[in-house]
Amino acid sequence: MALVRSDIKRLLEYKLCLLRFKELGVSTIFSHNLGEVAGVTAVQVRKDFSVYGIKGKKRGGYNIDELLEALNMIFGSSSKNIVIVGMGNIGKALSQYNERFIKKNLHIVAGFDIDPAKQNKSYGIPIHSLEKLKEVVQREKVSTAIIAVPFQIAQEVCNILIASGIRGILNFAPVILKVPEEVVIDNINLSNKLEGIIYNIGGSL
Repeated sequence: MALVRSDIKRLLEYKLCLLRFKELGVSTIFSHNLGEVAGVTAVQVRKDFSVYGIKGKKRGGYNIDELLEALNMIFGSSSKNIVIVGMGNIGKALSQYNERFIKKNLHIVAGFDIDPAKQNKSYGIPIHSLEKLKEVVQREKVSTAIIAVPFQIAQEVCNILIASGIRGILNFAPVILKVPEEVVIDNINLSNKLEGIIYNIGGSL
């Protein structure tokens, strides 16, 4: 069953909340408790779970381990390898967050940068030149990449990634990238996000 973006967002939010509850030693949860933490109604929680045949007990709620297992079945529990292109501030920060990604079966296996000096630095992951991109993507079976380069070269990097076999891209460069229909891309412009927040709270831009 294909998920729409809003469904994916809610289910991933449920998963994050459930992992937090599990870390606190909680073994069962009710829909209204999960909904309150995830920011949705109990009705929405039950509706989302019922689509996949996930049922709780009227008086006992949902078993958290069973919920996590079901969500892993939906999204896939195998490890997903990822590469980062651009080892500036954003790329470096993401590479240092790798331990938290691994807990969600997401593994940043390599970074790439055109600066030879950065290729010799330790970021917790190996850093290569772009010339090795296709080789690493194929060897590590990578299908997803993060772009964290200046906007002037972002489209060129995007084209190289797609030619190397990448099918999903998270783009932090402040530019809307053009990709084929079969490639999934999420463009994240941090300044636009901040401006939107300021506007919505009534601040002047």
